[in-house]
Amino acid sequence: MELTTSEKIKIILGRKNMSMSDLADALGQTRQNLHNKMKRDNFSEKELQEIAAALNVGFESYFVLEEGEKI
Repeated sequence: MELTTSEKIKIILGRKNMSMSDLADALGQTRQNLHNKMKRDNFSEKELQEIAAALNVGFESYFVLEEGEKI
């Protein structure tokens, strides 16, 4: 079973010894707003890039065509 984006973020938070509040502060948003996004597992690509930057991790998002080209 594949992990949801929210589950992946929670794993990274745990490994970085950070709380949801820490992440919300780093993103400049309320904990409640972040909690709602996590609950809905609803993030734009831009938000995921911002979360990755706040967590000091890389983030890659692309489609791979049959011939291997990444878009």
